[in-house]
Amino acid sequence: MNQISQSVVDMEFDSSSSPSSSSCLDSGKTWGEKVSQKVLSVYKSLPKKGKPQGREVTVLAAFLTSSPSQDLEVVALGTGTKCIGRSRLSPHGDIVNDSHAEVIARRALMRFFYTEIQSLLTISNRHTHNSGSKQLEGDDITNLLFELGSDGPGQGKITMRAGWKLHLYVSQLPCGGTSVCLPLFSSRNSALRNGDLPSSLSENDSMDEQTGSFSKIGNFTVGSLSGNSSQIIGMVQRKPGRGDTTLSVSCSDKIARWNVLGVQGALLSYFLQPVYLSSITVGQSHNYPKTFPLEDNMMRALYNRVLPLLNKLKSPFQVNQPLFWEAPIPPEEFQHLETATSTLTCGYSICWNKSGLHEVVLGTTGRKQGTSVKGALHASTEPSLCKKRLVEMFLLLRHKTSIESPANDVSYRELKRNCCPVVELIIQDGAREYSSASKIFKRSPPFNSWLLKPSNLEAFSVVRL
Repeated sequence: MNQISQSVVDMEFDSSSSPSSSSCLDSGKTWGEKVSQKVLSVYKSLPKKGKPQGREVTVLAAFLTSSPSQDLEVVALGTGTKCIGRSRLSPHGDIVNDSHAEVIARRALMRFFYTEIQSLLTISNRHTHNSGSKQLEGDDITNLLFELGSDGPGQGKITMRAGWKLHLYVSQLPCGGTSVCLPLFSSRNSALRNGDLPSSLSENDSMDEQTGSFSKIGNFTVGSLSGNSSQIIGMVQRKPGRGDTTLSVSCSDKIARWNVLGVQGALLSYFLQPVYLSSITVGQSHNYPKTFPLEDNMMRALYNRVLPLLNKLKSPFQVNQPLFWEAPIPPEEFQHLETATSTLTCGYSICWNKSGLHEVVLGTTGRKQGTSVKGALHASTEPSLCKKRLVEMFLLLRHKTSIESPANDVSYRELKRNCCPVVELIIQDGAREYSSASKIFKRSPPFNSWLLKPSNLEAFSVVRL
């Protein structure tokens, strides 16, 4: 067991934290085995709808929680390999643009967070009404992920309860930077998510020797570690699309951002302090060289790249250092082959969370499974994970707080960026800190090449009061 793995054991299962915490390593299982077992158990319990059929394969990602008194629990799960091209993006916020497993799981996690916050506020209000005190005790908080800040609802921000941790599992290396160091295998983890074109390290077939030695051979992007290739390894990468350029950055880049801004996003930052990952676990593959340092590669792409931001961020934001683990090789439906031509990826994405969400999205359209061409614009086809539906959850939660309402409509873009006086009335200082940290992140190399979507895609109205 390497040093990183041993530190996780020491951190997660310190017997002094709880009499039952050490039981998480029952039967001598490693952390990676334990995590993958939990995730696969939930996945297998789900209906067949949306799962790979025949020779199809997909990618599986999930978020889990742990606490001193409770074992690991899967709270959000997603599958998928597809991404919408630029020409098919919607200006109404009613489709899911990026259906890669990690993104789907994170959106499902956000809905879980909204539900948890709603439950917390409901219990708090009931407790205050009955006892006159905002202090929650005993059975009230046993199963709650979050707790109120010192100033209570509407003022102090909500935080994750002490001792609770959030973990991420992915059945293979995330597309993008974590895969670049794999000669002959890098495109399997970046390009093969779509089963078509290579990840856009460049729009061209080859890259200049001044920036690194990369060339396109068939459906593979082959990289060497000579020269200045570290510049390529660290750069922001675009997700591939079938002939239609996407505006979505790689999952490696998105996870790196979570290690700076948290997984909660801009709107939830009104209610929550940043929520950071404690560990990231990735499944092994038959395609990886036996000596491939999977954990070190994740450290380089997901943590080392954001280290230069260490002294630029203001509290409560920070450069988060999760612990990195490898898990056993996943079942066949998650094992991608060595070449794009021999890999058939499933077009559907399963969305699931502990709060009751279970939905299937067609990754090539970003709408619910079964959507017909004729009814494609009907509200019933909008997935629960699209921006429009997530904003609805935000507005529902906002009504539980004492916030002054504006007389004007507010666009999603304004609401997210907290960039106009009307928005300040709605969310006060809610997302301002998040917006400032996000600007620092996107202005700092190598993330200053972050792909920006046209402003009209976030201009849809979300408030009419």
